[in-house]
Amino acid sequence: MRAYQLSQPGGLEGLTAVDLPTPKPAYRQVLVKVAACSLNYRDLAIALGRYRMPVKPNVIPLSDGAGEVVEVGPGVTRVKAGDRVAGCFFQRWPGGAQSAEVQSSALGGSIDGMLAQYVVLEEDGVVTLPAHLSYEEGATLPCAAVTAWNALVEHGQRIAGDSILVQGTGGVSMFALQLARLMGVTVVATSSSDEKLARALKLGASHGINYKATPDWDKAALEHTGGRGVDQVVEIGGPGTLAKSLGAIRVGGKVSMIGFLAGQADLNPMLITARRANIQGISVGSTQMFEAMNRAIAAGGLKPVIDKVFPFADAPAAYKHLQSAQHFGKIVISLA
Repeated sequence: MRAYQLSQPGGLEGLTAVDLPTPKPAYRQVLVKVAACSLNYRDLAIALGRYRMPVKPNVIPLSDGAGEVVEVGPGVTRVKAGDRVAGCFFQRWPGGAQSAEVQSSALGGSIDGMLAQYVVLEEDGVVTLPAHLSYEEGATLPCAAVTAWNALVEHGQRIAGDSILVQGTGGVSMFALQLARLMGVTVVATSSSDEKLARALKLGASHGINYKATPDWDKAALEHTGGRGVDQVVEIGGPGTLAKSLGAIRVGGKVSMIGFLAGQADLNPMLITARRANIQGISVGSTQMFEAMNRAIAAGGLKPVIDKVFPFADAPAAYKHLQSAQHFGKIVISLA
């Protein structure tokens, strides 16, 4: 079967096309014929050698992918051959609290990922796709969408009438925007691009803030909420933007820590106390969260935002497009 491996993390030249034997499912495992994959910033960090967690040598990359179950191993009851499924980011986190061992089952890092014609996944590590989504759309869900759901529903416990702020227009932020609108939650979006902000407004954001034109975007967020502050920030920047996120939330508000795009910065801990802030690190989510999210997506008819689809042979170009930071929404690789 055709696949890609990362032969030497440290540059995109390490992404190598290979021919490997087709794997076979063992007890409570399923064999999936992959139809599409999608990229996350984590995948780029792994390829560039900047990821902070262990990575399997010669790993097949990418955590996100969708396809058809073509064979099931002994003991499998959750799915059957012919089902349309997506793989779960963590193969061994069916639900409940996240244990320390969960990280060792992360696709495309600790274990082989989805950038191959066929993959073997755990029975509890797949979910069926909403019927109205294509494989390309379904492939965008496992990391970015589940992360946004975890942040808004599990951590944020958002309800209609609440408000959130999303940073940038990448996958997690756009899913957070779309899911929030399904819930009746008001969204403030930030970006360095007026064009991208205009697109975010079309998706349902109530306000857009260009953080280059308005460096004090936390103060602008306060103005947009009548001085109260947003109920929650979906924090993508990390240490470099956390202080402003704390300035943008209401007293008692929440910050969901997801990304690390903005580098390092000093933070006065008193900002946390002053806002009575609740800060929670978010690491994707469980199979149960994925299934709950898919029910909401199906009920609301949500369609993921796809920036561009690349053919399998041009997978390195998909990485380069992600690296350019010019995308809006998700970048997909098709194996069709």
